[in-house]
Amino acid sequence: MPPAMAAPRKSSSPPPRRLFGTDGVRGVANVHPMTAEMALQLGRALAFVMRAGPHRHRVVIGKDTRLSGYMLETAIASGICSMGVDVMLTGPLPTPGLAFITQSMRADAGVVISASHNPYQDNGIKFFSRDGFKLPDETELAIERLVLDGAADAGARAFRALRPTATRIGKAKRVDDAIGRYVVFLKSLFPRDLTLDGLTVVVDCGHGAAYHVAPAVFEELGARVVTLNASPDGKNINRRCGAVHPEGMARAIRRAGAQLGLALDGDADRVILADERGQIVDGDAIMALVGRALLGRGALAKRTLVATVMSNLGLERALRPLGGRVVRTAVGDRYVVEAMRAHGYNFGGEQSGHLVFLDHVTTGDGVAAALNVLAVMIREGRPLSELATCFDPVPQVLLNVPVREKRSLAELPGVLRAVAAVERRLGKEGRVLVRASGTEATLRVLVEGPDRARIRADAASIAEEIRRALG
Repeated sequence: MPPAMAAPRKSSSPPPRRLFGTDGVRGVANVHPMTAEMALQLGRALAFVMRAGPHRHRVVIGKDTRLSGYMLETAIASGICSMGVDVMLTGPLPTPGLAFITQSMRADAGVVISASHNPYQDNGIKFFSRDGFKLPDETELAIERLVLDGAADAGARAFRALRPTATRIGKAKRVDDAIGRYVVFLKSLFPRDLTLDGLTVVVDCGHGAAYHVAPAVFEELGARVVTLNASPDGKNINRRCGAVHPEGMARAIRRAGAQLGLALDGDADRVILADERGQIVDGDAIMALVGRALLGRGALAKRTLVATVMSNLGLERALRPLGGRVVRTAVGDRYVVEAMRAHGYNFGGEQSGHLVFLDHVTTGDGVAAALNVLAVMIREGRPLSELATCFDPVPQVLLNVPVREKRSLAELPGVLRAVAAVERRLGKEGRVLVRASGTEATLRVLVEGPDRARIRADAASIAEEIRRALG
């Protein structure tokens, strides 16, 4: 990483948003807000807020394999060029690859056009700063205000008035070697004293952005690679494959006699693994086994792993015997990264498979995560099925309760009483979490405890109180 990085954001509840969610702007392509008109305006606003100093500014744009990526890429590039900023187009590239290219080419910002694990009809836009990290909340909100408010302050007037002409208009060009640069970078993360020779790895690309990158990395490190779902046609991304549907990858492991399988989502920032028996290993189990390995080598900064409130209590129990601890954040890999940067931690992630190795990458990276697991397997000479036994999940029940409106729990005394009753009964043997979805009119109720039948009843009782108040 470069010696100078932007200061980490303060970890706090973000203010209300109308465009940006926890991971950029997302929706059905060609329906507000994911229209060409909005993409053009977002490009203009991004270019405006990141202009500083007299040098010629540059923004890198990457995308996944969705059909609508062509439309949005052209629109956002036009908006950026209209503000006198140059554009570099990488074509299909994983989100972490775009973050790496933005940083390594010293661009002023990066743009990823992807809806991650969503179906092909959806798309999204997320922004990265010059250091490869996602834009701070306050910068996203500044972009949002410029696009939506039409405010009369001096900044908004300057934004609307900025119309470079003649040679000051930006230009766009292709970065033809972006994939090669990123492959070389990923290979450099694998320890030089180790090799994948003799191993078979199943790689399910999900017809997504990593369809060139992921197979190449494992092949060039010596593995025999069985590649699945690497023929994108614009419409088949995530369709019954990849991290959303890893069962096909698991079956292929058994057929090929592979030692590991990995299934990536559409933009390859998260991964689901399966062991040599074809058994799925989720993000919590991966964090547990890698965290223990880092603790054993004295390489886990401050002996602390960062996870979200959704991760299982079994994670703490896996690390505690080795003197490790878990710090929890709000849901979203950006909040995991916030906490890591703010407090000097170097490893964390989400149950869903977003795993961040901050010594090397700036965001979740599915291929980097798989390489780290392979390194642990080789160093310890143990299969993944055996390594994963260090994680013993506490029984967990998660209910999604549709509501007519999202309100603070402080305004729902009946729900608070129901939660408190369950917490008293569980004591230190479990926990309760009630949180609003960031994208839907839904409250999520999570209960963990030793007795699955009992926690199912506990979760149902809390859900019923929510329905009485907000259903």
